[in-house]
Amino acid sequence: MNMKYKRLAEIIFGILVILFLGLYISQMTGYYQYAESKKTTLTTEAIKRFEEDIRNGKEIRAENYLEQEVDYSNKLSSLGMKLSSFIEKGFNKAMNSIFNEISNAISDE
Repeated sequence: MNMKYKRLAEIIFGILVILFLGLYISQMTGYYQYAESKKTTLTTEAIKRFEEDIRNGKEIRAENYLEQEVDYSNKLSSLGMKLSSFIEKGFNKAMNSIFNEISNAISDE
C-alpha cells in the first residue's frame, strides 16, 4: 500500500516539473511578452498617421492606429478549442481528485 502512494507522489511530482519547465521556457523565450507587446506597439506608419491627425485636429481613436488582428478561426480550430477545453476540465477534475486522495492519505496516517 505504501508503494502506491510513493508511485503516485512520483507521478504528480513529474507532472508538476514538466508544467513548470513549460512555463519557464515560454517565459525565458519571451513568448508572452512578445504577444502582449504586439498588441500595444504601434507601427511606424501608424505613428505617422497619428501625428498627422493631431496636426490636422482630427478626432483621435486608438482603434484607428492599432493593427487589426486577422481571425484565422475555422471549424478545425473551433474543434481544437472545444477539445482543449474538454481536456482542461478533465485534467482539473483528475488533479483535484488526486490531491484529495493525497490529503486523505496524509490525514489518515
